[in-house]
Amino acid sequence: MLLTVLLWLLAAIILAAVAVVGYFVFKTQRIVAWVERTMPPAGKFIEVKGNRIHYVDMGEGPPIVFLHGLGAQLHHFTDPLFKVFGPGYRLIALDRPGSGYSTRARGSTGRLPEQADIVCAFMEQLGLEKPVIVGHSLGGSVALAIAVEHPEAISGLVLLSALTHKEVELRPEFKALFVSSPLKRFILAHTVSAPAGLKYGMKTMGLIFAPHPAPKNYMTDNGGYIGLRPSHYYASATDFAVIEMDLPRLSERYNEIKVPTGLLFGGVDPIIRLEVQGTPVKEKIAGLDLEIAEGLGHMPQFVGPDQVAAFIRRIAERAFAGRAAA
Repeated sequence: MLLTVLLWLLAAIILAAVAVVGYFVFKTQRIVAWVERTMPPAGKFIEVKGNRIHYVDMGEGPPIVFLHGLGAQLHHFTDPLFKVFGPGYRLIALDRPGSGYSTRARGSTGRLPEQADIVCAFMEQLGLEKPVIVGHSLGGSVALAIAVEHPEAISGLVLLSALTHKEVELRPEFKALFVSSPLKRFILAHTVSAPAGLKYGMKTMGLIFAPHPAPKNYMTDNGGYIGLRPSHYYASATDFAVIEMDLPRLSERYNEIKVPTGLLFGGVDPIIRLEVQGTPVKEKIAGLDLEIAEGLGHMPQFVGPDQVAAFIRRIAERAFAGRAAA
């Protein structure tokens, strides 16, 4: 009798667990359908080494390629920055592999050298001749990997609030995103990540944008809701889990970077520290143009787009002038 009761209890627990998982899978699918219906892709697609890359390409002139940060997508540039950038340059923003509406090739690791290879292949397929690379936050890490391992592919480098060195200690706010198991990342991506993101998304943005308020239209016009898609969460969690595999090695080679380089760092950035991620780069890259943007936080392109655009243009003018002279 006791064994029978235990078996029934176990079956009830299993059925309850299946029902809970099924509920979250169904809810996630409904959220994703709504996101993709209301915020469809904004640009074009191209196949690059098995990755389907979504990108926006506008303007004419020397090319500048923009790489977004962790958990972000190309709207982090197109809406706040491209609108004020002005003429004279061809501006290309892409969803990094797996993020936004880009997909990752099967078997991809998300590691920095792999992402750098894909971005370089993307630039080659678009016929971009030695563009300037702009990288924000973790996108700055990818940009640095390109500058170190593919120096012949670019004319200049602009880093915005970039993650340049490994942090000694993982901050409490980001521990939930550190998921080392690919299986666990997959399960979370297809069950609770979207409902949790829908509920707490703006609260998280409050941390990212601090000390400034997040834009009221961030989740819509700036693509925030696109981050609810399971593939986006999985790619972001993967990026976060594997970055420490390559960043220490790459940071030892920053002295090899010879192209004109600029680093703009928010003076009140609460996410990454100037003394860890900014000042050491000044000592490693000869001629680095380091600008401390007083009053700006981790998202300078949103809060001070005119200042950021002017900074990028300044580095681009140096970079493309040097290319012409050569």
